[in-house]
Amino acid sequence: MTTPQKTFRVLPGFKLTLGYTLFYLSLLVLIPLSAVFIKTATGGWEHFWLTVTSPRVLASFRLSFGASLIAAAINSVFGLLLTWSLVRYRFPGRKIVDALIDLPFALPTAVAGIALTAIYAPKGWVGSIAAEHGVRIAFTPWGVLLALIFIGLPFVVRTVQPVLEDLETELEEAAASLGAQRWDTFRFVIFPALLPALLTGFALSFARAVGEYGSVIFIAGNIPMVSEITPLMIITKLEQYDYTGATSIAAVMLVLSFVLLFIINGLQAWSTRRIGRTV
Repeated sequence: MTTPQKTFRVLPGFKLTLGYTLFYLSLLVLIPLSAVFIKTATGGWEHFWLTVTSPRVLASFRLSFGASLIAAAINSVFGLLLTWSLVRYRFPGRKIVDALIDLPFALPTAVAGIALTAIYAPKGWVGSIAAEHGVRIAFTPWGVLLALIFIGLPFVVRTVQPVLEDLETELEEAAASLGAQRWDTFRFVIFPALLPALLTGFALSFARAVGEYGSVIFIAGNIPMVSEITPLMIITKLEQYDYTGATSIAAVMLVLSFVLLFIINGLQAWSTRRIGRTV
């Protein structure tokens, strides 16, 4: 009769590490988020409903979530193209381009907002050219979308890049030797392998964009019912000492973000299982 061998673990004490993990997660995430819902409940259902269904708040929800989803989708497409160029090609200045991708990570959000406003304002370098053709970028929803694309691009690139680097080119060569066209090779060989990472980058880009404040507030112009984002509405409520109203908007924003991220993570898990069955 053989005795089962104990599994060697670098960090011993499963109960201790699990307890520390749950304590740390509760202290930093669960308790603050619970406080948002508890504070919201103190105002009553009527105050909550009047706050979150006011025209300005609804317009901010549409702008924040709509622009965030569009920005994440755009970043997914062009982030994949940029990653492909960095991984599969060698060209002068490649390392400089690779380093510039991380600039939105290191750049203070206020600096990014001021820089984008200076460029795309009606008297800016790009904004003046667009104004000559009747297009206004800054102080409109287009400016909000532009800022969200700027701050969300690195999330897609840095998520997809290591997966693409590990993807063996022999698979593409094998597909080509079997007579597959370039589009078929990308569609059936490359894209399924990159899809989980691409969905992760999409989720991270969306999560960053939906709560972005510093880089958006300058270029948005904060015009009521036009270019007001939801984080600005929360700040406005706080400045008016309407703490219950601020937490009401935050609670709705939190629930909607969680639902969208849950759907995205579900799609990611489904694509991962699908790839596992086909391998």
